[in-house]
Amino acid sequence: MANNVHELRPKAADSEKITINLGYVDLGHIDLLVQEGFYSNRTDFIRTAIRNQLDRHNDAVRKSVERHQLDLGLRHYSRQDLEAVQAAGEVLHIQVLGLASIATDVTPELARLTIASLHVLGALHASPAVKEALKDRIR
Repeated sequence: MANNVHELRPKAADSEKITINLGYVDLGHIDLLVQEGFYSNRTDFIRTAIRNQLDRHNDAVRKSVERHQLDLGLRHYSRQDLEAVQAAGEVLHIQVLGLASIATDVTPELARLTIASLHVLGALHASPAVKEALKDRIR
């Protein structure tokens, strides 16, 4: 980096990459719809199909989120957040549907002292060392 340019914080991705396997006939159908202009590309088709299924099951998902008391969306835990939990003599039971992120300056020791359980439906962003320290607490 140039001397006058400083990276403040790496930008978090707003999506997670997944890989799927499709049969050749299904893939051909998707390619035909893309070729005919119904979708801009394969990814557009797949995202639309997923959103349609999520909309179709919206009531069941909403009820399940309420029943399991999940935080919905993005939940970030900074070192200061975890130090405050530690100072209060408490522990966290983290339950997130979406993205849970633990700051890169959180040590594995601090994570183990303050996070009693971690249940993430979606993605967890944390350092490899913190993930390793919490592996027995991740559901």
